[in-house]
Amino acid sequence: MEKYERLQKMKPTDFKRLVGVKKETFALMLEVCEEYHKAKKRRGGKPNSLSIADQLLLMLGYYREYRSMAHIAFDYGVSEATVSRVIQEMESVLIQSGKFSLPGKKALYEDGGVELEYIVIDATECSVQRPKKGNIDATAERKSDTQPKGKL
Repeated sequence: MEKYERLQKMKPTDFKRLVGVKKETFALMLEVCEEYHKAKKRRGGKPNSLSIADQLLLMLGYYREYRSMAHIAFDYGVSEATVSRVIQEMESVLIQSGKFSLPGKKALYEDGGVELEYIVIDATECSVQRPKKGNIDATAERKSDTQPKGKL
């Protein structure tokens, strides 16, 4: 049974608690993604093993729980590369639709402004380059430079 099918049986409050969006918002997101996939004619390659609803859940779960792609890949039974590709694709589809974007700065500063219900924080992983162990350049001083001055 798909994850989406199990979530459909839940109360709206529990659905929002687990997924991060209301059922109505999720249904609208799903509709946008399904329209995109119908319009996009696949010309070959292996079909995706995840349904569109599960792909959307995967992306929302990635941002909601901030889990690594390796853990998500294990839960969904796909590779890390597939997880990354699904997240990027779902993101771009929802952004291009224009239905799920936050108002700009100008709208916030205008008379009355816009009342926001949620705040979104981007906390995606960034790779950090660190020196390798045993690298001579990484040590603060060489042992020969740490001897007392009187013993030269």
